[in-house]
Amino acid sequence: VFVSAQLSLIQMYLQRRNRHLVKQEDAVVIAIHLLGKLLGFTSERAWHRFVTGNLFTNGSFLERSRYNRRCRALGFAIKWIRHELAKRGQHHAYAVVDSLPLPLCHTARMHRVKRFQEIADIGYCASKKQWYYGLKLHLQVTDQGLPMGYVVTEASCHDRIAAESVMTQIPHPYNFGDKGFISRDLQKRLYEEYQMALWTPSRKNQKHRASETWEQWIQQKRKVIETVFSVLV
Repeated sequence: VFVSAQLSLIQMYLQRRNRHLVKQEDAVVIAIHLLGKLLGFTSERAWHRFVTGNLFTNGSFLERSRYNRRCRALGFAIKWIRHELAKRGQHHAYAVVDSLPLPLCHTARMHRVKRFQEIADIGYCASKKQWYYGLKLHLQVTDQGLPMGYVVTEASCHDRIAAESVMTQIPHPYNFGDKGFISRDLQKRLYEEYQMALWTPSRKNQKHRASETWEQWIQQKRKVIETVFSVLV
């Protein structure tokens, strides 16, 4: 029902040849594809095997290669509907926010480079422990790796400064960040104005620290954004 309602809002997505000869309607294919993502299937072959063995046992579903081509043809509609699902929020347990350095030149050239001087500068990457010249991508993703909001800033922009702009594009009540987002003022403002909770690991010199189990749990949940960054790179 949700997919059919959203398809009526998308213009020109069905303009292709022989649309009347399809074995399954576009709404069914998109709904099946989204259901596989929501259930956590990472292999298209495994998901197609599950669908044909449990949902369409009479052989009325598409064979795998045809299913793959249909999904690619409907890629714009699928992205639109996944974005609308992200706005609703109930399909995602939590969101993760982090930043990714976007270097524009080699480190040896960063003091004499002339390109993008008006929007780029020199910043420090704490994970790699090195300076770089370029930009910084601030990104928020769901627990399934779906991007919800992003901001591109200069490399020297701190994560705390861009955090509110990123997290309020599609607000989620539960958010995880790394140590760069530690700020009582930021956490208080997000909770009071947007009803959003931001949890971060503790620094070693903090007076009040969470348990070791909690720290490991947050670190494990934040791995999804590292996977998204690897794909983008």
